[in-house]
Amino acid sequence: MNPLASSFRDPSGFIFSKNEKIYRQINPIFFNTFTFFQESGLYQDLVDSGFLVPHEVVEKNKSNIIIFPHQLSFISYPYEWCFSQLKDAALLTLDIQLKALEYRMTLKDASAFNIQFENSNPIFIDTLSFEKYHEGEPWIAYRQFCQHFLAPLLLAKYTHMSSLKYSQLFIDGIPLDVAVSQLPLKAFLRPSVFIHIYLHSQAQKINSKKSFTTNKKFSLNSLKGLINSLKSLVSSLNFGKEETEWGDYYTFTNYDKSSAQNKESIILKFIESAKPANLVDLGGNNGRYTRLALKSIKNCLLFDIDYNAIESSYKTSKKYSEIGLNSYILDLVSPSPSIGWLNHERDSIFERIGADMVLALALIHHICISNNVPMSNVVKLFEKITRKWLIIEFVPKNDSQVQKLLNSRKDIFESYNHDSFLEEFSRKFEIVDSVKVHEMDREIFLMKKHEN
Repeated sequence: MNPLASSFRDPSGFIFSKNEKIYRQINPIFFNTFTFFQESGLYQDLVDSGFLVPHEVVEKNKSNIIIFPHQLSFISYPYEWCFSQLKDAALLTLDIQLKALEYRMTLKDASAFNIQFENSNPIFIDTLSFEKYHEGEPWIAYRQFCQHFLAPLLLAKYTHMSSLKYSQLFIDGIPLDVAVSQLPLKAFLRPSVFIHIYLHSQAQKINSKKSFTTNKKFSLNSLKGLINSLKSLVSSLNFGKEETEWGDYYTFTNYDKSSAQNKESIILKFIESAKPANLVDLGGNNGRYTRLALKSIKNCLLFDIDYNAIESSYKTSKKYSEIGLNSYILDLVSPSPSIGWLNHERDSIFERIGADMVLALALIHHICISNNVPMSNVVKLFEKITRKWLIIEFVPKNDSQVQKLLNSRKDIFESYNHDSFLEEFSRKFEIVDSVKVHEMDREIFLMKKHEN
């Protein structure tokens, strides 16, 4: 049983894959702690609260314990989250730490990678992150929490939302001195920011190998005070909507009511015809059409480049307790790569997504014209992601939205036309059906991937 590439840092155990299922092995060094975690009541409390993925012990001997955790349909990374997702993940981490202290345990790490989302709810996945708490000990994961959660949230609030992508550059968390150099003076006028970021950063410079709290003796009440201080600060940070290119896309779309309804009926017809088990919506904005798919598909992923759009979709899912939809940030032209140790610690987005059906509405002209990507390369993208079905909308050059793109650049896109579209896609897909949108020149296609 070999560890997955992302699971090698913790001597307590590792995760591995068997028959396309994920398992976790617990090593003897962690047996006593794991038993305490189970028998103390903390495990069940966290599971009952929806904070932690439940598991089943499937093997136990002197050499190892094997647990089978609840299986998630998709693994995301912090640099693919919107502001509110990272905020909710931070608050969950703090709530778990407070609950752990009630059972005389503590989190030994506070990595954002320990959080995933299911039905737009954050959930903790690392069962081996807990250890026994001893009176007087500081929170060893304090520094990691500030680097993984607090620093990127503050940078997103006070500088620019795209700074959430820094987590991709700093896989172990944004160094606090980097955060200090980027944050404006007004951020440090808040006492909690001054303490948790600036003073914490200065303490690290004095002794870079130790946390701000390492040399301090903390009573249990003092430790809870620290956690509650962080919780109060994170809770106060709100998403400040920035003006983005696609945040209000549907407000300025060129669809009238009749055309929009016709487009919806076409999409529903194609989905009901194909009957896919799951769906990935690429460039789906705030999820208007993804939610149509939820009527018959219970596992949908929505991706878009726009932070406002994904923020809106995430909040909608939470508000209505939607089942089966999760929304994430993705730039298709510069997608999440394989990074970390040996470039395998975190998988690329293409190693993690794949679905029976891909939905690509009003997307292809942005890829081809805004980013000068040839049609043949676009085909490769959809071939890589979909296992079987593709619903794609072709938007011709005479469309007002394409004309807006061409107003700011020279038209060098001779191959961007209907015939070229059909020719290139026919190499990898069978065109099962196509329908023109009512009173528009746009055409929506249902395609089926050729079997190799």
